[in-house]
Amino acid sequence: MRHRKWDLTRSVAAAAIFGAVSFVLAAALAPYLPRMPGWGIAFVDPVSIVWVISFLVFGVYTGLLCSMIGTLGLLFFDPTTPLGPIMKLIATLPIILSLNYGLRLYRGVDYSGSSLKSLRIYIPLSALGTAIRVVVMIGVNILLFLCLFDISHIAFSVGIINLSAWNAVIAVAALINVEQSIWDCAIPYLAIYKTKFYERFAVW
Repeated sequence: MRHRKWDLTRSVAAAAIFGAVSFVLAAALAPYLPRMPGWGIAFVDPVSIVWVISFLVFGVYTGLLCSMIGTLGLLFFDPTTPLGPIMKLIATLPIILSLNYGLRLYRGVDYSGSSLKSLRIYIPLSALGTAIRVVVMIGVNILLFLCLFDISHIAFSVGIINLSAWNAVIAVAALINVEQSIWDCAIPYLAIYKTKFYERFAVW
């Protein structure tokens, strides 16, 4: 019982610490991130990397709490607030939840962060989270444009390829979310499992 209380205390403390790191990153980077002109979607946003790291080390509740704190930080500093930070949270949740709940589907594997060290588990679950993220964010961006902008009359040309505005929205949303998912999955894995960080601080 005492051990569980200590783990809970450490998890809450970790959420606060990593949330604070996320808050600082948001303040330092969010106003200066390269973004799609007229859209506001960032090409790269490292804030969510901290959220995934907190999940891998301390578990899903810490990861989710850290994500909430980080989103709050973005609300203060992101130039696309409030939509941008909310969409960032929605985009990151499929990664964390797929790694967490997908792990439960593996028979004979402990439900713990150490099991995610195996690339045979981590890569498929990361791919699942990425796929869900892409589908969700395409839907969210389509809804955003339907509600806020009339782009039906716009068309784009890339070389010999002609795209309607809606095809462009789908393509850009998919590509940027795949690219961000690679960063969100690869950097936390290297930072946690290729160092002694997990062994020293892990709760689950």
